Formats: sequence, C-alpha cells, structure tokens
Amino acid sequence: MSGASSDASTLANPRELDLGLPVSYLAEGRSVASWLFTTDHKRIAILYALSITFFFFIGGAAATLVRLELFTPEGNIVGADTYNKLFSLHGIVMVWFFLIPSIPTTMGNFLLPLMIGARDLAFPKLNLISWYLNMAGGLLTLAAVLAGGIDTGWTFYVPYSTVFSNTFVTLAVLGVFVSGFSTIATGVNFIATVHYLRAPGMTWFRLPLFVWAMYTTSLIFVLATPVLALTLVLVIAERTFNLPIFDPARGGDPILFQHLFWFYSHPAVYIMILPAMGVISEVITCYARRRIFGYSFMVYALVAIAVIGFFTWGHHMFTSGMSPFAALVFSFLSFIVAVPSAIKVFNWTATLYRGQIGFESPMLYALGFLGLFTMGGLTGLFLASVPIDVHVQDTYFVVAHFHYIMVGASVSAYFAGLHFWWPKVTGRMYPESWARFAALLMFFGFNLTFFPQFIAGYLGMPRRYYTYPPEFQVWNVLSSSGAAVLAVAYLMPLGYLTWSLFFGGRALNDPWNATGLEWRTTSPPPRQNFFGNPQVLAPPYDYHPEATPPGDEPRIAEKGALT
Repeated sequence: MSGASSDASTLANPRELDLGLPVSYLAEGRSVASWLFTTDHKRIAILYALSITFFFFIGGAAATLVRLELFTPEGNIVGADTYNKLFSLHGIVMVWFFLIPSIPTTMGNFLLPLMIGARDLAFPKLNLISWYLNMAGGLLTLAAVLAGGIDTGWTFYVPYSTVFSNTFVTLAVLGVFVSGFSTIATGVNFIATVHYLRAPGMTWFRLPLFVWAMYTTSLIFVLATPVLALTLVLVIAERTFNLPIFDPARGGDPILFQHLFWFYSHPAVYIMILPAMGVISEVITCYARRRIFGYSFMVYALVAIAVIGFFTWGHHMFTSGMSPFAALVFSFLSFIVAVPSAIKVFNWTATLYRGQIGFESPMLYALGFLGLFTMGGLTGLFLASVPIDVHVQDTYFVVAHFHYIMVGASVSAYFAGLHFWWPKVTGRMYPESWARFAALLMFFGFNLTFFPQFIAGYLGMPRRYYTYPPEFQVWNVLSSSGAAVLAVAYLMPLGYLTWSLFFGGRALNDPWNATGLEWRTTSPPPRQNFFGNPQVLAPPYDYHPEATPPGDEPRIAEKGALT
C-alpha cells in the first residue's frame, strides 16, 4: 500500500526520456521568473499553497494571542482596542484568505485537469491572474493591519464599520473586494474546464466526486461573490463619500447590509465545506478499498447543498427583528439543507462498512473530518431552531459551531488531501509515523479547544468580550490549553513535509494503490500531464484492484501514446 521506492525510474514513464519530454513540471525552469509568470496549473497551485500557508500562520498567530488573553478573566496582556483588532485580524485573514481559497485554489487547481484527462485549465492566463488578484487583496488587507488595524470583526457589520470605527476599514474591505475577483475567475475557469476539456469517455457520471465538488463550488463562486462585491462597494461608498445607505440615523437600513452579506456568506460556508467533501470522498474510497456507496446520491447531494444554501441566509438573522413567519421559513430551510449533508455522512459510513480499511495518515485525517463535521452539523441544527438560536445568539456556542465546520472539518480535509496527494505533487514520501501522530494530535487538540466553548456559550458567555465573569474561566483555560496543542499539530506537517522535499524517499506513481486518472501519470506529473491523450473506457472513480471483481476493472487508454 504505502511506501517508497529508491528506484528513480519509477518517477517517470520510461518512454518520456526517449521522446525528449521533461521529467516533471518542477523541472521546467527553476528561476523565480519561471514561477511568477507560469501558466501551468500545477505550478499556480503551488503558488497558491505558499500564499495561503502564509496567511494561515498570520491568522493563527492572532488567534493564539486571543486565547492567551482569555486565559484569565481580566485583560492583562493586550488592551481592549488591541484585542478587538486581534480577533478581527484572525477572522478576516482566516475566512477570506485561507478557508475560502484553500482547497479549490490548491488541490482544485492541481488535480482537476489531471482527474478529467486535460492538459491544463481552460484559461491558463486567467488562472495566473487569479493568483495575483488574491495576493493583491491579501496584501491590501495586511497593509490595513500594519497601518493601524481593523476592529470590526470579519463581517464588517454596519453602521459600526461605516460610521463609528476609526480604523482602516476601507483598505481592508478593498482587499476583500479585490480577492473576490480571484474567486470568480477561478470559478469560471473550473466550470469551463469541466464542460469542455474532459477526456473522451469522461461522461458527467464518470467524474470523480472531487471534480463534482469543485464544479458545485465554482457555481457558488460565480453566483454569490458578485453580491458580496456589491455589498462591499456600498460600505466603501458610505464610509468614503458619507452616503446614507446603511446608517439608520440618516435614513439608511443596517438590516439591508445583513441580508446582502449573509446571502453571500451562507453559501460561502459551502464554498469551504463542499471541496472538503470532495477530498474526503476520494480518500475514503482509496483506504476503504471499496467503491463509493451511492455515487449518484453523492452527486445529487452536492448539487442540493449548493442550491439550497442560497435560500437559508436568514437563519443568521433570527434576532434582527424579522417576522416570525420569515423566521419559520428560514428555520425550515436550514433543517432541509442538513438532509443532503446527512446523506453524505451515511454514504461515507456505508463505504467504510466491511471495507479493508487502512489507517494511513490521510485516512486518519478523513476520519477526524467525519467526527468534527458530524458534531458541527448537529449543533447547526440547534442554531436552526429559533428558540435555541435566540438563547445562544452571539455567544461562544456560535463560535464553537462555526469552528467545528469551517476549521475543524475543512482543515482536517485539507490536511487529508495534502497528505494523500503529496507524493503525486512532489514525487517524495513523508515520514508516515509523524504524519499519523500529527493527525491524532490535531483531532485531540481541536476538541479540547472548541468543545468547552459549547458549554461556556450555552451558559451565557458572549463572544468578542475582552473580559468575562470568573465562573467561565475553567472553560477558557481548557480552550486555551487545547489551542496550544492544536498549534503544535498544525506546525508539525510544515516540518516533516518540508523535510520530505529534501530527504523523503522517491514516490511510486501510485504509492497508495489508488484510482483515478491523476494516478495514471508520473509522480510528479510532466508539464503536459499525460504522455498522450487519455481516453476513459470505464469509470475510474469507483475502482480498486483489491476490491473489484475480475473483468470489472476500468480501462484507461492513451490515444497517441506509444504502446
């Protein structure tokens, strides 16, 4: 199953040297300019991976200072204004510049063309421009932090952000606005690629579930992000030109901002979780040695989550004064959107049932995802109930629920995919024992950090408070202690994966004995992805040689390749 080979010939098709083809995409130019001006989707994925890692550790550092401050009931590390800027920095950077772009821009960019048998994305230059837009937006936001910070929280709620805040809100909002064009460009690119560049024989219901996840996420990118862009432009206009748009003192409507913002931001929840679902589907299929249970239901569930997600934004606003009838409708829809999510959990569980399960590190991260996503989903049903939501609104119960889904589940899936496809991306193997330990430590540290917040929130501890009553200290001590464990778990992969680049064993083309077109090329792949033009004669998504009866194996031909 897992392992490495010291034979360098396993890195490449023996014919590639005869044909004069490059050994890998990594060998095509080593200068900085060759990377900054590349149009290769694989290299652009690496650029995105480097940039989101940078933002991840900035956001994580701010969160560490927040948890240190909350270790005691009285503020004794930073001042109140600094505390507001720290949790705002954490939220803005983590949501807009890590969680939303994380899986689509890295694994989506790298793997989507490989999985459908394409040589690149439909618009390679647009793909590169999207990375520059993302970096420009992130640097604008960091400039706002360096200039004096932002204290509005990641939601930029009005009228505070437009009237009362004296921090550099306009610059930060402009950064998020610019990054939105990056997500739109990525979504357009993915949609066009799936529609027009699939290999012959790669029909819609032969697509890997990861590709379906990228496709549905791209639809949300394209349909929802313009609404956010418009909302942010209105915030900038009111703040810069003193227009009466959201300020109630001058006839504006702050509730309008909430409707516009959450119309985007609730689908944005699925921007973060749908790609994670695609990753987990691929990992579980591989390590359970079984075909995915209910493939078509899994596809329809992905589409249903994306569609219904556009109609549930109001459940963030139960305490904003909406009518009881509107609250009832949004509550019902919020319960309905849980159904396709539950279908996916049941189908993953059914896939594991009687499987020949291997507990390599990607699978441990995937199992951690199942536990954290289920906990986050169940507590989401609590918040979909109007009476409970009114009780826990703006408390640490909401903080815990949000992090179980957006951080616990999404980041677990990100690390699962990172470890699963690392040999394909780099051609190197990592130390499996260290990776397993990091996966277990992450699951333990995350639960120790955020489960106590459910209790503190239900007991009434409000979020975003600088100080708190002493009776909540025990829960905050547990949470801050867990954050220290979680920080170690997040730092460990950075260490051993970097080590593997220089000292890791050479990876086989298919070290996990997995399936899919991406495993039918070299590790790492060549610039043009395949040695010939792939033609799919049977679905690759549900095959594993140890679990498929003879005669049912997929056949993948390469038109034009030497045989």
